[in-house]
Amino acid sequence: MNTVFKALADPTRRQILDLLRERDLTAGEIADHFSISKPSISNHLNILKSADLVLAEKKGQFIVYSLNTTVFQDVIKWLMDVSGKENETS
Repeated sequence: MNTVFKALADPTRRQILDLLRERDLTAGEIADHFSISKPSISNHLNILKSADLVLAEKKGQFIVYSLNTTVFQDVIKWLMDVSGKENETS
């Protein structure tokens, strides 16, 4: 869970997740939305992949990125469980 929160801590990575919420994109399409280098975008995508927040699928010569909604559901469930337990002890 710690890698998820580390990945979400960066505003650029959160913007990438927002873009992927709309539709699946290639790395180039994602990079077009930013004024940083493609290697930097690649690094951000690798961090998001390591945290299992995005999935990468090779299609021809491109890699298409999509949200891994299962992990988001797990994080939401965990947050609800934690907040519920805190409310019970308050």
